[in-house]
Amino acid sequence: MANISELDVNGTRRRIDADPGRMLLSVLRDDLNLTGTKYGCGEGQCAACTVLIDGQPVKACITRVESAAGKRIVTIEGLAPAGKLHPVQEAFLEADAMQCGWCTSGMILGAAALLGRNPNPSEAEIVSGMNGHICRCGTYPRIVRAIQAAARKGGRA
Repeated sequence: MANISELDVNGTRRRIDADPGRMLLSVLRDDLNLTGTKYGCGEGQCAACTVLIDGQPVKACITRVESAAGKRIVTIEGLAPAGKLHPVQEAFLEADAMQCGWCTSGMILGAAALLGRNPNPSEAEIVSGMNGHICRCGTYPRIVRAIQAAARKGGRA
């Protein structure tokens, strides 16, 4: 199979030369220098590497770049175009919903996708919808509060 030569990332067509079997995470970080997407476990278990593909959250560490070709990819760098923070980003800051920050970009993108599917989730729906996003620092109550606040602001992806 031919190498992937272009990706639509954060609203811009980006030229690349990537083996189709490479993981999207390594292409984003190493080839496109978009380091906001974090490497956590490398096995799709922690969701630190979450990005949006056509509005759906995916774990970039286990997603082959070939499956993202021709689709719209959004990383944390693209969630806030023109320098204005996305409502989920604002809510995470206001709720102090991060400590070390390693999981934050994946959490924010996961939350934005959740709010895109369900603009007014209950606390139980937030917990269920964010299942699989692991925060080593244990800020889950603040994360839930941030997502509730973002929902009130219309924080969809």
